[in-house]
Amino acid sequence: MHMGLRIIIMLAVIGLAEFYSYILIRSLVREMPASLRVGLMCLYIGLTLLTWTGFILFPRINWANMPHLLRNVYIAFVIGFVVGKILILLVMLIDDLRRLMTWMVASMAFSNSRSSDSAGTTIDRSLFLKRTAIVLAGLSLVGFMQGIRNRYNYRVRKIKIKFASLPESFKGLKIVQISDIHTGSFDNHAAVAHGIERVMDQEADIILFTGDLVNNHAHEVDEKYQEIFSRLKAPMGVFSTLGNHDYGDYVQWPTPQDKINNLNTLKGIHQSMGWRLLMNEHVVFERGNDKIAIVGIENWGAKANFPKYGSMKKAYEGLPEKNIPFKILLSHDPSHWDAEVKVLYKDINLTLSGHTHGMQFGIDSKIFKWSPVQYIYKQWAGHYQEGEQSLYVNRGFGFLGYPGRLGILPEITVIELA
Repeated sequence: MHMGLRIIIMLAVIGLAEFYSYILIRSLVREMPASLRVGLMCLYIGLTLLTWTGFILFPRINWANMPHLLRNVYIAFVIGFVVGKILILLVMLIDDLRRLMTWMVASMAFSNSRSSDSAGTTIDRSLFLKRTAIVLAGLSLVGFMQGIRNRYNYRVRKIKIKFASLPESFKGLKIVQISDIHTGSFDNHAAVAHGIERVMDQEADIILFTGDLVNNHAHEVDEKYQEIFSRLKAPMGVFSTLGNHDYGDYVQWPTPQDKINNLNTLKGIHQSMGWRLLMNEHVVFERGNDKIAIVGIENWGAKANFPKYGSMKKAYEGLPEKNIPFKILLSHDPSHWDAEVKVLYKDINLTLSGHTHGMQFGIDSKIFKWSPVQYIYKQWAGHYQEGEQSLYVNRGFGFLGYPGRLGILPEITVIELA
């Protein structure tokens, strides 16, 4: 879809959401005393103006230097407020469609009595739908505000995956995967340190990080965070790769060289923390006569114009494929799996990705799993398998944009190979 058309559709949805929300609020306060009615409408209009002022001035606001509590509450309120209005739009559209169908049936029936009965039920159903809309909007606002508390509520997810091609010596290998740390979003060293302690509690054989250590700048990983992340240790080592945010593509740099320097600094931070950064390369592990390989590439995305810095061809250089029956790929963006890995690299047994965060919002249970991000990414959270190839998409350790988690908690993944 063309970008201009997307913007038009988005503006149309926003405009309709604002229109229906205003009409709903006005109808709900209509019977109230004048002073209360005027006060509530002024409050609603004021909060709406505050919301859109933040959106318009977003690039000019120094969010990093804003008090963290104020920033978090404001962003959570804005998201909850906007999502609530979209929910109002959906419910009220249903009511309008119902009204239209009722009118059409009544018109075709040519019956005055039938029309009168229909009108009576219309009022009742309209009132019910209005109340439903306002309740859903309220739940959205409260939910996103409460979700701030979950930004450090790390969940350990354990899964055992069987592979016919896994060498006997490596059966039972325990991998811990973390992804999408986004250090620049953090505001609590102690909470992050607790998350790292939970990683170490899993006693993994190897720790694998699948990209987005920062939001944009290498300096986000200050000395304290470097000390915290350097606590990650495993017998087989800690290996990492880059995500789309690590390249500094989303900010303006004084010169192209400044952007290059930022990336080089970030690479050095990986090294200083004891993480082996795989830049389109591989490592081979041996146990007796058995071998497996870890392949790590730079970001490669097939969606939303995300960059393709990764090169599988380069990562495979010097890799003796026939002598290594099992390969694990670290690739930040899960869209890479469908677009290239499954098609051209069928010898990759397990791909580990992140990137989506599960959109930090949705329903995530054993029975039902949903998030808006699934309409963009086919594989967006958890384990996927096709034939002999598996993909695991980590829900992210950190957060970006919305300073919280609603239904989709930050994740520490424990994978046992069998």
